[in-house]
Amino acid sequence: MTLTTRYRHVLMALLFGSALSLAACSGEDTPSTEDVAQTAENVAETVAQTAEDAAAAVSDAVNQVTDDDTTMTGNPVVVMTTSMGDVEIELWQDEAPITVANFLRYVDNGLYDGLTFHRVIPGFMVQGGGYDEDFVELSGYPAIKNEASAELSNDRGTIAMARTQVVDSATSQFFINLVDNDFLNHRSTNPQEFGYAVFGEVISGMEVMDEIARVQTTSQRGHQDVPVEPVMIVSIDRR
Repeated sequence: MTLTTRYRHVLMALLFGSALSLAACSGEDTPSTEDVAQTAENVAETVAQTAEDAAAAVSDAVNQVTDDDTTMTGNPVVVMTTSMGDVEIELWQDEAPITVANFLRYVDNGLYDGLTFHRVIPGFMVQGGGYDEDFVELSGYPAIKNEASAELSNDRGTIAMARTQVVDSATSQFFINLVDNDFLNHRSTNPQEFGYAVFGEVISGMEVMDEIARVQTTSQRGHQDVPVEPVMIVSIDRR
């Protein structure tokens, strides 16, 4: 028996008894049993439905609070708006705290807005966060420690920091892996085997990255694999 049904049965009994007692005390003609029963049932159903609606509202409120708590205590998520669509990226702040903090510093200060994906290689990765469409280089913050680890692989859909051959040289540029790029993974502390630091993954919009990977590219101003038509990073904002 549901809670609503229990409410209805109890209320009907109480209302039925109350109606008979009131009628007897007033000296008026006692209503028929059928009339009292019908009235009691109608009132009971109304009250029970109200109780059920209130319980549902409370449940929804609790669920909303739970969802909000999960959002506040979980990994940060950013929305990267590109000229070809939106991409949502979850940042793994527990696994790569320095890298995530550095990336969010650029995000929060709007430094990625208006830059391009200047290097696009199908079957490999899409790289951006360093130049605008005129190839003016972003003047960024100092280089950070490389947090590459064997536990964080350069799998399809992950985001990692671009760098030079110097291990701790990453600043603003990042790339998104289009395939599993195992050769970029961390293998040892030897500079030749030190990996590229993965710090998050695409959770929505990977089809946008695949579309970007299909654009026509050329060589331009000393750079290879540059899109013929600029692919813009319109903005990156926290969700």
